Amino acid sequence: MVKAKKHLGQHFLKDENISRKIADSLRKTSLYDAVIEVGPGTGALTKYLLNGKDFEVVAVEIDKESVVYLHEKYPELRVLEESFLNLDFDKVSTGDIAVIGNFPYNISTQILFKVYEERHRVPEVVGMFQKEVAERVAEKPGSKKYGILSVLLQAFYDIEYLFTVHENAFIPPPKVKSGVIRLTRNDINKLGCDEKKFKQVVKMAFNQRRKMLRSSLKAIIPKEKKDNSLLRKRPEQLSVDEFVVLTNLLFG
Repeated sequence: MVKAKKHLGQHFLKDENISRKIADSLRKTSLYDAVIEVGPGTGALTKYLLNGKDFEVVAVEIDKESVVYLHEKYPELRVLEESFLNLDFDKVSTGDIAVIGNFPYNISTQILFKVYEERHRVPEVVGMFQKEVAERVAEKPGSKKYGILSVLLQAFYDIEYLFTVHENAFIPPPKVKSGVIRLTRNDINKLGCDEKKFKQVVKMAFNQRRKMLRSSLKAIIPKEKKDNSLLRKRPEQLSVDEFVVLTNLLFG
């Protein structure tokens, strides 16, 4: 049996009902040719993803012990032994690709940044995260949990918090609860501003989230724009659309 490795952030899901529920949360199956399962471990989700679906399942796993196990247990499964964070999506498919997984907590936010970078190829994501991370990504403006990832991902995805998973559903049990969320790509292809500048503004704003924007963005505010009303707010008060307006205000 595969042993969970602490340095890889592995917590293997043992609750079959939860495994099935996560796999079944992928809905828009006609929108993609393949599904990447990130860190499948012993295949808790894999068995349900392989069961009667119309897409190819590709497992991306860096744990050698898990790779051997998956090859033996699911000979029909394509397994790529590498990090998802460095993955060239063209190795998986030339078409659109969904992403799913019981994501390792230690790289879960990096996984979401990778999805953000590949957003034009990824119409749907279903993932299990530490509950606080899942809530943060799905949170709306006005909350202290609303942050950089909330804004960047909500610009291009509709995000739903689906359900909470108790610690006892895993081997070994983590010290925190988990949350499952679904990201479904929206119809926005262009934000209406320079997207690199948009990302820069969002990051600068939330890096000093307790300050008003006129303070945290002081270095990039043109003198003639410093009295704009948006700049008298804190970053968690701004919607995605307002961050677009702010980006155009600052960079024209």
